[in-house]
Amino acid sequence: MEDKVKYEMEFPIQVSPSLLYQYISTPSGMSEWYADNVNSRGEYFTFIWEGSEEKAKLLGKKSGERIKFRWVEDEDTNYYFELRIQVDEITKDVSLMVTDFAEDEEEVEEGKMLWTNMISNLKHILGST
Repeated sequence: MEDKVKYEMEFPIQVSPSLLYQYISTPSGMSEWYADNVNSRGEYFTFIWEGSEEKAKLLGKKSGERIKFRWVEDEDTNYYFELRIQVDEITKDVSLMVTDFAEDEEEVEEGKMLWTNMISNLKHILGST
C-alpha cells in the first residue's frame, strides 16, 4: 500500500471559537455542513452522504479546540483527519485548521476543493462570509 499524502489547510472564520467547536464536534453540528446526516455511538461516528455511509473512530478531542477522526477503512494506519480551531493571540482572529490525507498528489487537489466547499457551507451557516 502506498503512503498517502498529508495536507493542511487554514480557513479564517469570523465566529466565536466556542460556537465553531459545536459545529465541528457534534453530530448535529456536523450534519449541517459536513454530511447529510451524522450519527454517533460511543467513539464511532457514522457520516451519511446521499445514501452512502462512512464510519470513523473518534481518536481524540479537546473541548473548544480540536477533534480528530480515523476512517474505519484506515484503522490499521496512521491516517486521520483533524479539525482544529486556532485563535491568534494578538488579533484574536479565528481560523479552522484542517489536516487530512489523500491517496496521491492528484487527490490532494480534489480533497482541498472538497474541504473548501464544505467550509464555505459552514461559514454560510455561521453567518461568517
